[in-house]
Parts: sequence; C-alpha cells; structure tokens
Amino acid sequence: MRLMLAAAATSLALVLPVLPASAQSLDIPSGTYKNDPTHSSIVWKVTHLGFSTYTGMFAREGISATVELDAEDVSKSKLTVTLAGDQVRTLHPGDKDFDAEIASPMFMNTVEFPEVTFTSTSIEVTGDNTAEITGDLTIAGQTHPLTLHTTLNQAGEHPMAGMPAFGISATGTLLRSEYGNEGLLGPVSDEVSLEIQAEFLPAQ
Repeated sequence: MRLMLAAAATSLALVLPVLPASAQSLDIPSGTYKNDPTHSSIVWKVTHLGFSTYTGMFAREGISATVELDAEDVSKSKLTVTLAGDQVRTLHPGDKDFDAEIASPMFMNTVEFPEVTFTSTSIEVTGDNTAEITGDLTIAGQTHPLTLHTTLNQAGEHPMAGMPAFGISATGTLLRSEYGNEGLLGPVSDEVSLEIQAEFLPAQ
C-alpha cells in the first residue's frame, strides 16, 4: 500500500507542473505588460459569395496592446488595444490594390479614422485557463461592445527573454455593418470572425 501511495504521489508531482496556471490568479508579478509584436497577430475572416472564407490580418507592427495585470485577481486586470488602421493588409503575399480597397471609405476608412481601439470593461474568469473579456471596440468612429473568448496559454518565466511573460489566444465576432462598414454587404458577409494570438512581456 505504501508503495502504491508513493507511486501515486510521484505521478501527481510530475503532472502538476505542466498543468495550466489558473485564470483566477497567475504565478507572475502584477504590473504593466506590453505585447511582443513579433509574436502577436489579429486575423479576420469573412465569407465571400458563399464560396469561400477570405482571411486577412492586421500588420503586426500596427498592433499595440497593454495589460494592467492584477496577478492575484485576473478579473481586476485591464486590457487596451490600439491598431494602426492605415496598416490594414491581407495575408502575405497580399495585393496592394486590394489592401487600398480595404482601407478605403467602402470598408475601414482608415484615412478619416486611422485607429481601431479596444478597451476592456470587464473580465469574467470562466475556467482554470479561460475568461470572457468584454470591452468597447471603436472602428471608424463607431463604438460597440465586443466579447473575446480568451484562453491563457501559459504564464511564467520566458526561457529566452529571462523575464515573466504570459500568452493568450482569443476569438470573437462582430457585425461590420454596425460600424458603418457596408462595402459589398451581401456578397461579403456582415459577420467578421476574429482570431487573436499575443505574447506579453513587462513594459520597459
């Protein structure tokens, strides 16, 4: 019996370190964290004539995100994101004429409204490594609520940067017509799906 208990304890000790950190509290310091643009992406998807799903993304260098992290109670944290709207582009290799069309008043209207912003208003912890981040999304001067279904991928010491870090994945959907984005509405879907990946490091 003692041998069985010892074996069970050893197995538990091996498993526990690889379990994801709880989304309620994190084993890293509280403070201000900024996204690493090299390892951040915001991908968007719309359907095209019912034949395909078109995939595009914001330029990585245009993504600036800040988390005011409360590591003891993640629900008290704050997320703000600013996107340089004039850097909207399709996935590589991209088409410059199409990029210009996406940035035009028909769609994003980045000349008149060069920024897209998101500011969290609440964070609801829903599981050991999941949370619902709700906030105000502003596109082309129109602001509406958006909820991001978020997964904490990992939190801990970054093995290359030598500092605390955490990474998240998130998904969400919005109706572009609510933001005055009605170009080719019908042939191109109103609903836009978002897929977000981001790594955060302490702000310098």
